[in-house]
Amino acid sequence: MRKKAFMSVLGSCALFGMGLLLTGCKPDLSAANAQAMIQAEYDHRPAASVNITIDETGLRQGVNANYWLMTKLYPNKYWADFQLTPDGKKVVKLAGGGDTFQWRPESLTDKKFTLVISTVATTHLKARDLQELQDEVGGKSVVYSESVGLEGVPDALANIAHNASNKLASKHTADFVIDGGAWKLKSIE
Repeated sequence: MRKKAFMSVLGSCALFGMGLLLTGCKPDLSAANAQAMIQAEYDHRPAASVNITIDETGLRQGVNANYWLMTKLYPNKYWADFQLTPDGKKVVKLAGGGDTFQWRPESLTDKKFTLVISTVATTHLKARDLQELQDEVGGKSVVYSESVGLEGVPDALANIAHNASNKLASKHTADFVIDGGAWKLKSIE
């Protein structure tokens, strides 16, 4: 009798296992695990400088932070040349190299003129604010915010980076698939 019950239980377990195998039961993927996989991908990539767009407000903030000084003001009173200070050379670099940039707005009231500088400090992107994981054919996907990391950047430069002319975050979608019985990051779009 015991042997018959044991065989019955064993048979039930075997049927249950086959059912799971045939239905493709997948391990669970949590938002925390998805975020960790995305962040691991970002951390695996080489660290990079952060591009910061300088508008009129950022120009003034950089002068106040002693990152650059005006070396020449043109007769029209809105064109100027600025040179990086020794403090500025420690935290930013210019796209064209060198240590002098030209401020050339179209008019005295031109608020759209900008230029781009890069941080000397390099950093990795950050995955933040994951939305709910979505089941997809063959896997899962999640929409999240990819944001620029400003670690190692002085507060004054971080404040310039937070001006309206800069975009420090963007939405992306990460796709995940089962590979060898475990979830893997397939792609980031």
